[in-house]
Amino acid sequence: MSPKIPIFAFGWLVFGLSQVLPAAPVPTAGAPQLKDRPPDAETVAWVRFSDAPERYDGVPYHWLGHGDLRLVFEAPPAPGQALELLWGAKDDVRSAALGVNGVLQPLEAGGYRGFRWLRVPLTRPAGGGDPLEITLTAAGARPAFVAEARLTAPGGAPDRPGLDQKAFRTVVLARGMASAAQVPGVLADQRAFWDREPSATLFGGLDAAARARFRQAERNSRLAAEAFFRCRHYVTGWLGVADPRTGLIPENLSRGRDRWNGRNNAADNYAFMVLTCALTDRPLLEGRMRQMLETESRLTRRLDRLGDWYQFSRAGFEHDTLDWDRLVFDNAEYVKDGLIPLTEWLGPSPWSERMIGLVDDIWKHAPVPTPAGPLPTLNFEVNGDLLQACSRLYWFTGQRKYLEWAIRLGDYYLLGTNHPTRHLKELRLMDHGGEVVNGLTELYVAVSRAAPEKQKAYRAPLREILDSILEKGRNADGMLYSWYRPGTGENSGKLADTWGYIYDGFYTLYLVDGTEAYRAAVAKALENLAGKYEGRPWADQSMDGIADAVEGALNLLNRLPVASAAEWCDRQMRLLWNVQRADGIIEGWHGDGNFARTTIMYALWKTQGVTVQPWRKDLRVGAVRNGPALELFLAAGEPWEGKVIFDPPRHQTTMHLPLDYPRINQFPEWFTVADGRLYEVADRRRGDAAPTRHRGADLIKGVAVTLQPGKPLFWSVSAVP
Repeated sequence: MSPKIPIFAFGWLVFGLSQVLPAAPVPTAGAPQLKDRPPDAETVAWVRFSDAPERYDGVPYHWLGHGDLRLVFEAPPAPGQALELLWGAKDDVRSAALGVNGVLQPLEAGGYRGFRWLRVPLTRPAGGGDPLEITLTAAGARPAFVAEARLTAPGGAPDRPGLDQKAFRTVVLARGMASAAQVPGVLADQRAFWDREPSATLFGGLDAAARARFRQAERNSRLAAEAFFRCRHYVTGWLGVADPRTGLIPENLSRGRDRWNGRNNAADNYAFMVLTCALTDRPLLEGRMRQMLETESRLTRRLDRLGDWYQFSRAGFEHDTLDWDRLVFDNAEYVKDGLIPLTEWLGPSPWSERMIGLVDDIWKHAPVPTPAGPLPTLNFEVNGDLLQACSRLYWFTGQRKYLEWAIRLGDYYLLGTNHPTRHLKELRLMDHGGEVVNGLTELYVAVSRAAPEKQKAYRAPLREILDSILEKGRNADGMLYSWYRPGTGENSGKLADTWGYIYDGFYTLYLVDGTEAYRAAVAKALENLAGKYEGRPWADQSMDGIADAVEGALNLLNRLPVASAAEWCDRQMRLLWNVQRADGIIEGWHGDGNFARTTIMYALWKTQGVTVQPWRKDLRVGAVRNGPALELFLAAGEPWEGKVIFDPPRHQTTMHLPLDYPRINQFPEWFTVADGRLYEVADRRRGDAAPTRHRGADLIKGVAVTLQPGKPLFWSVSAVP
């Protein structure tokens, strides 16, 4: 991943006078009319915000009131360059502060309705190779809104694509990341800390290659610090709206304010409050989070250990009668979306015990007779949840019954008359539909090791599903439709934010059977993300759509590194983070937990799986890989003593899986240490100091560290041959 350019890195650019060109407003349809401005042939780089949720007269735009705009135009300096902004107004005057490579200038324009071009001539010395970085920040009572930004120069760019492409030679560093002046409360207090680029002297004594790596590790440390802080702040926000009698959080802050259920509160929100506390607040994990688990287990029990909807005002069930379909859906969702990811990270715990109890009781009451054996339900989504849960529980517990239950479902969908692409009229690839595809691939891993006769029976019908998706369920870039009809090829025309989840299954079959076409399909999707699928191009327009898309990409990037897709993830996370409110709550519904789940996954990528205990908001931990070694940056704003904890190969040590196949709701492994190996830890700033040696088991338990302000550690960690 290429390093981002610090916003105040250069100071050699000077401005000409800004001017509003007397062009007519851009019409609502077709290409913008660019009268009285340099011709399109002079445009050398551009970006338009066609994915923005805000629109005026049909034109999508970015409003600075929602946060800063930071862009890099990847074009060298040239005489006659100008920055041109498609500037919006509503019969008023709009203002902004423009920064160009560190030099600031106020902008103000308006008095018309619609969009006109605001042109800022630039003077940049030719001959250098530095790109142009700009920032636009809200100023005045009416922040500006901008639909497009262009860099122009006489002669233009002869190799550019057509202007119908959304972006060309432009990188969006941040869109909607509000400045400290705009974000109230604790987020504003931390903004300067997260954004502050260190002095070059911090990296003195390192050779050029090491300096570049540790600069990136330091940047990653600030991103991880922001990620963990935001997650901890999210927990504070939701605890602040908890029911005062039970201590349970509500389903949402509107119509669901008076209820708790397994499918929403528990599966999507509470579980990731637990995970956040495991990483940032162990006392809260063992206190309030454990209490909530005990409370929901006790109050919501409707049938054996299975929970039902609980109404706070009634101090009892919301529904007077038991409905099995509602019950099985709630508890299967709680298992798959909440308790499995907790178990993937925590291992055996009270939450894994809850998971096992729910799965056992779902199958205990399985009421649906089929040729494959009794099933809990014929609900397609729920059976996908159970396929995933049982396939993993087989390895986690070592108990054969979970594999046998999963095989019943495999037989039902692959060997009977319920094949997802042969017999179903429509296959949904978004949430609430795609779970069976992944569940069947997880089962395929299990039978490939434990029931080879089933692997042989499943191979052809399972490939038939995947081949159908590749043939009819994706667009030319490899992005998946939210649904398609296998028989006719008709599709929704809208894209699934869960594309990466489905491709997990493709890569899994590649790992088991070596089917190269499935690996290539994954690579194609990753390679086409940047520049084409920025913002919210998904059918799901909530922040959850962004979160799911990033998760899918990160899980696959762990297996197939694609630099442009990695940078895409960085940009998408900025868009996701901007949704968070000052009080910590995100959008005020159960999907807020998915914000935390994705943010934690992102943070662990930036630390390469390294965590610290106890966590504190002034800590910075970031890492990059140097071949098989890890370069780790550690710093604190105040004196700190604690442990630096390295990640084991959790798929083996925790889940006991036979291979680390990509799976929904896992937290990818980046730099892992093996229990029985020996490792060296060298401080790169102290070249004369001998490396210390540690057993892998000790690194996993945590290395005791003392940090002093202004004295960061620059560790290089590698296995001893």
